[in-house]
Amino acid sequence: MKLTQLALEDALGMPLAHDLTQIDARAGTKGARFKKGHILTEADLPVLRDMGREHLSMLDLDDDEVHEDDAAYALCDALRGKNCSFLPPEEGRITIKALCDGLLCYDPDMVRRVNEDTDWVLATLPPHRTVKAGDPLAGFRIMPLVMERSRVERAVKSAGAIDVMPFTPLRAGLVTTGREFVTGRAEDAFSVRFQGKISDFGGTLIGQRFSTDESEEIASAVRAFIDEGAELVVCTGGMSVDADDRTPGGIGLAADRIAFRGVPILPGAMLMLAWAKSSAGGRDVAVVGAPACVVHDARTALDNMLPFIFAGEDPTPHVRTWGVGGLCEHCSPCHWPSCSFS
Repeated sequence: MKLTQLALEDALGMPLAHDLTQIDARAGTKGARFKKGHILTEADLPVLRDMGREHLSMLDLDDDEVHEDDAAYALCDALRGKNCSFLPPEEGRITIKALCDGLLCYDPDMVRRVNEDTDWVLATLPPHRTVKAGDPLAGFRIMPLVMERSRVERAVKSAGAIDVMPFTPLRAGLVTTGREFVTGRAEDAFSVRFQGKISDFGGTLIGQRFSTDESEEIASAVRAFIDEGAELVVCTGGMSVDADDRTPGGIGLAADRIAFRGVPILPGAMLMLAWAKSSAGGRDVAVVGAPACVVHDARTALDNMLPFIFAGEDPTPHVRTWGVGGLCEHCSPCHWPSCSFS
């Protein structure tokens, strides 16, 4: 690379080699006042001097070098996945944004691999969190103005797709277990909260059934919802180790396979997920065993699982990583990476 420093007057009529940033402290703004390729004119000189510029750099790249904008475009092609858009480079940086509401999915190890080259900067939102349409998901650039082509190619090879998996508006059934609810000795307090949780993903509650702690009765209530077209069934209570905690057994009777029982999150460690065949022949129905803490705690392990279910993603491969940031008892609002409602 040949880098030539020119006084402003000597650069008149020449294209800028990179974006020139202006910071307005009073307005609280920062951005590219002049873009790469802009042809410098006499009218630009007072503005540049107000920005503290007296000289400009002119670049002459070698064949094996890549400009910062082109490096960012190359990595963008490797990173931009499903339901993602991007903004053109500004100050050498490209930002990837979500095109829809959904679950952010990518391999976090690929971020580490790209950033092993200390002249690359790739910053992302935490994986497996909910995002809204228009949310920025990742920003990336190289630190210098130019980079060797081989290093750009290494970063592109190390990268992987960043996807947003859209939520499907599932029909959900709620099974509340416990003889105390069947006999009227206790009143359920979770259905309204559950409706609020699933409405965030477009879901609807099609009904609630009460069951005693008998496994066969719990299984019957689950199957009834599946026969009615439920795409998600959540059973609350009876998930611990007491003699009357038979909800896992009922779920096991109703489902075709159990994905897991127990997650490294507090509260809600006894969370369970199983899958049952749909009566309509569509995708399998998620049958969830939610511990009693979901009734009184605002955020529990259930809140980590629901975005996966509504996005059509199996949470099983990720469950054992939820312990990092999985202490949700006192984080309100929650800022931990593993919490989907961060």
